[in-house]
Amino acid sequence: HILKESGKFMKKILVLHTGGTISMQADQNGAVESSPINPMTQVTSPLENIEVVSVDFLNLQSPHIQIDHMMMIYKKIREEASHFDGFVITHGTDTLEETAYFLDTMSIPQKPIVMTGAMRSSNELGSDGIYNYRTALRVAADEKSADKGVLVVMNDEIHAAKYVTKTHTTNVSTFQTPTHGPLGLVTKREILFFKAADKRVRFDLQAINGVVPIIKSYADMDTILLDALVEAPISGLVIEALGAGNLPPASISAIKKLINKQLPIVLVSRCFNGIAEPVYAYDGGGIQLEELGVLFVKELNSQKARIKLLIAVNAGLNGQDLADYIQG
Repeated sequence: HILKESGKFMKKILVLHTGGTISMQADQNGAVESSPINPMTQVTSPLENIEVVSVDFLNLQSPHIQIDHMMMIYKKIREEASHFDGFVITHGTDTLEETAYFLDTMSIPQKPIVMTGAMRSSNELGSDGIYNYRTALRVAADEKSADKGVLVVMNDEIHAAKYVTKTHTTNVSTFQTPTHGPLGLVTKREILFFKAADKRVRFDLQAINGVVPIIKSYADMDTILLDALVEAPISGLVIEALGAGNLPPASISAIKKLINKQLPIVLVSRCFNGIAEPVYAYDGGGIQLEELGVLFVKELNSQKARIKLLIAVNAGLNGQDLADYIQG
């Protein structure tokens, strides 16, 4: 960074706008749609020592985001790592946590990388986009934010990509970290961190291929989807299990067939709090599933477990190495 005449270091931040509500506007009937001009590109820097380079990198609603788009963002950050002091990515909120986790699992530079979005479009009453964006810039320009992995900054809170999740369909405080709480807070004057981010195993991949579906379990679960997957060309499977990690016993037959095909099966709990672990010894219980070879992943929801398994498979992990990574 460059030393200004005032004696303060100028921080150069690259902003990659990817679309979503933060870049949209509501029409006269309240329908939210893309705006011809991204309103965030018109926002000034929140501090005089932050130089912002703003790029309309993508313009996608977050349900349209694919793994290939996440890879594009990763590669751009890698390409620009030596030219900037930090990065901000604006993103639609529906899949923001998945892009954040994907980037956090890749070989990102040890510089502040912050994702943010908005729950209300730029011209709605109480719009949170500009505030979240300016707050994200402040976090990205702070030295303390470096080497903490990907951070999600919204509503004055700083969350770790690994744990944060969208918890409400419309509320501005939708992004929360169950069990742990946020890593830090943003005040009017300071960026405060009171927790350390977890150390991560990271991968530098150039492409992600394969199919990993997600199955949610429920009472009196029909096996039609599991049976169909036995014949499907999939790379692995994520199951959202009941409670601490249990399934209706009818599902066991299909799971055995999938495991016999050498397909990795990863299990998470459908509960948003707590850890999936093999506790129960009844038919369909976690202990039986573990004995069959199902892998229990700690404190990830199903959408992030899917990304973790996809990355692991593309990194060539298998056998005990795959089990150690998934369950670590």
